[in-house]
Amino acid sequence: MGTGTEKFTLKGHSNSVNAIALTPDGKTLISGSADSTIKIWDLVTGTEKFTFKGHRYSVGAIALTPDGKTLISGSDDKTIKIWDLVKGTEKFTLSGHGDLVGAIAVTPNGKTVISGSWDKTIKIWDLETGKEKFILKGHSSVIAIALTPDGKTMISGSRDDTIKIWDLVKGTEKFTLQGHGELVRVIAVTLDGKTVISGVIDSTIIIRDLVTRTEKFTLEGHSDLVKAIALTPDGKTVISGSRDDTIKIWDLVTGEEIATFTGESPIKCCAVAPDGVTIVAVEQSGKLHFLRLQGKVTDE
Repeated sequence: MGTGTEKFTLKGHSNSVNAIALTPDGKTLISGSADSTIKIWDLVTGTEKFTFKGHRYSVGAIALTPDGKTLISGSDDKTIKIWDLVKGTEKFTLSGHGDLVGAIAVTPNGKTVISGSWDKTIKIWDLETGKEKFILKGHSSVIAIALTPDGKTMISGSRDDTIKIWDLVKGTEKFTLQGHGELVRVIAVTLDGKTVISGVIDSTIIIRDLVTRTEKFTLEGHSDLVKAIALTPDGKTVISGSRDDTIKIWDLVTGEEIATFTGESPIKCCAVAPDGVTIVAVEQSGKLHFLRLQGKVTDE
């Protein structure tokens, strides 16, 4: 994948970008930063459209509703804020966590928000009323969460070196997958809901079968912790971003490394665009990369 050059740099945040999300049309990027703000970017022109201000501390997690009209953000200030992306305004705030909120997910129907916190809980919220529906307990600090495509099952990763599988309909824990002695940093689930991919702090990526509850294989190649994971829509390719300044592309079927892109600073977050072939990745420096998966992987 060569060294390449960045598409453009996200200029405006006064601290590093912690999380990104893409709108369904692939034309708008949202970035949550350690500077406590969320910026909305036009990916066609590379310019900032507007900024959301309201959190008091670092924004560590963001998620979009499927229609791309509502943004949810989680912060070190222990709150979750709901934003209207059409009007550019804050709708309301969800309060209740006793520590920073480091993970956010939205169900496919856009009606429920799940938040994971360092207060050792996962809260389930009604996005329409803003009311807390129930709480899931069992972890130590919750760092990552992901949902199966049907929205009925949630997978969570924690500092306690476990991955827990939860039934969101019943509000109960289904089972626990033990880790490798390291905290689980990031999690993704394939579209068929049968495979979970987790990045742990020891620089490896573990692939597990949720049906048999067994480990399929481990992806090794990064030299530092994995900060971000994304999947292509077909579920056959994994993209990982690491503190070792690299983005790696993996074949999820064979477990083989396909390509590596080397940046100039740690890779903080990555996402796959709706076209299924464009990877968007952000370095700690703010540089934004567009990488193509068609044929030879290149930096646009």
